[in-house]
Amino acid sequence: MPGIIGKKIGMTSVYSAAGKNIPCTVIEAGPCVVTQVRTTEKDGYSAVQLAFGEKKEKNTSRPLLGHFKKAGTTPKRFIVEFKEFSGDVKAGDTITIGDVFVEGDNVDVIGTSKGKGFQGVVKRHGFAGVGESTHGQHNRMRAPGSLGASSDPSRVFPGMRMAGRDGGERRTVQNLSIVKILPEENIVLVKGAIPGHNGSTVYIVK
Repeated sequence: MPGIIGKKIGMTSVYSAAGKNIPCTVIEAGPCVVTQVRTTEKDGYSAVQLAFGEKKEKNTSRPLLGHFKKAGTTPKRFIVEFKEFSGDVKAGDTITIGDVFVEGDNVDVIGTSKGKGFQGVVKRHGFAGVGESTHGQHNRMRAPGSLGASSDPSRVFPGMRMAGRDGGERRTVQNLSIVKILPEENIVLVKGAIPGHNGSTVYIVK
């Protein structure tokens, strides 16, 4: 199985055997239920569909209720498909973090970054600002500066870095190492920071 669904809990730090303090992100990974197994003969590709997080039955559509009932599980909040899986699994099986990863594995974590609203170019793109704040300079310190020539081409080129909506986008942090796994509590500690707020859904993949 190449991945699992989880929920970001927060951040902490642990000490390694050498006494080094390691910043870690705490993730509640699984347990996930196999709701469907895609096959090349029937679906044109092979994948395993996992579901995570409880959901009220009254908030679930009838087609999804039938889908979960066929898999023999209660309604779930998130459904994700993982390709290139290994091992024999069937609908209704439960996948835990210990079935997928071991301590020391390197993983990629996919999440949605925090939404920051409408931001200027200094915060959004890291611009340095224009000039100094003295010598009669009025309010141009955090302005973007020139957007291009005024005569030719007489327009702003697409892709110009300007102010706008920042954050709230799907992001992948690659090659993070698994520091510790607590299988009884479905908790995994990943070295470093991952995108998203506490409580947000993340995907851990090999």
